[in-house]
Amino acid sequence: MEQLYKIGITQGDFNGISYEVIMKALSDPKITEICTPIIYGLAKVSSYYRKTLEMNEFAFQFVKNAQQTSPKKPNLINLNDDEVKIAVGESSEIAGKMAELALTTACTDLKNKSIDAIVTAPVNKFNMQSPSFKYEGHTEFFSDQFNAKDTMMIMVTEILKVGFVTNHTAINETGKLLTTELILKKIKILNNSLIKDFLSTNPKIAVLAFNPHAGDKGLFGNEEKNILEPAIKEAFEQNINAFGPFPADGFFASGQYTQFDAVLAMYHDQGMIPFKLLAQESGVNFTAGLPIVRTSPAHGTGYDIAGKNIASPDAMRNAIYWAIDILNNRKANC
Repeated sequence: MEQLYKIGITQGDFNGISYEVIMKALSDPKITEICTPIIYGLAKVSSYYRKTLEMNEFAFQFVKNAQQTSPKKPNLINLNDDEVKIAVGESSEIAGKMAELALTTACTDLKNKSIDAIVTAPVNKFNMQSPSFKYEGHTEFFSDQFNAKDTMMIMVTEILKVGFVTNHTAINETGKLLTTELILKKIKILNNSLIKDFLSTNPKIAVLAFNPHAGDKGLFGNEEKNILEPAIKEAFEQNINAFGPFPADGFFASGQYTQFDAVLAMYHDQGMIPFKLLAQESGVNFTAGLPIVRTSPAHGTGYDIAGKNIASPDAMRNAIYWAIDILNNRKANC
């Protein structure tokens, strides 16, 4: 019998929709047929949401560590037995602390190879900030933990993959960061990930412009001519099929994105807005360039709908599926 992958899932912010989407996703028997899910969370919080969401037929197998997990069942490693205040739909300090504990514990198990991949439920980046956690997000955390300098956030669906040159950067700082070297580096990371993680053959990458209308020949800026075009030319000379720069509005509105294996966006909202419109509730966040596999549902904590039993588990379910697919793809590439 083939050994199932152990997929670690961090609880995220327990005041949001994390437990709802995790429990709903794991209620699908197909998940436990293809992997052993291991939640890093709190037993008392899971019981609270099981009751609140009236999921009486769903149950976790509570275990002490990743070595004790049971196949064919959703497992939960109870990180803390203390009473914690659950404030559904609100940010709280204790939720941030417990999100950090889940993340660091799961990361240790990743390093020890006790789990094969990790799926991170949404966190509140603000309430997680502490002397021991000063990261802008999961991407930066894992890049540091695994000493990976060439990483990239890639948003993933079956129809669209979007990589980012900058992640969580203020708009007025983004232009200052762009260089030909950085754009070329990001094109290479995206190209390598398409081949290694998604088994793309000779992938085609579309590079989005930074300025409106791609600068209109310098009328709205010179970044395209001075920075992006040289990077694209150099990438092409290195046998990478990079094209552009394309004005982002027309590129997505015309459906031109369907002609490429991936799109490289210059900044967060440029790529994230069209991605979320197209992906709806199915999108997944993947961190390329890590020695391990990390995915996440492409949505936030959902404070506004927390506890209302209306959150869709599609993105969480897809994050688990993509983690397994990427593990298999990397194995096939060895």
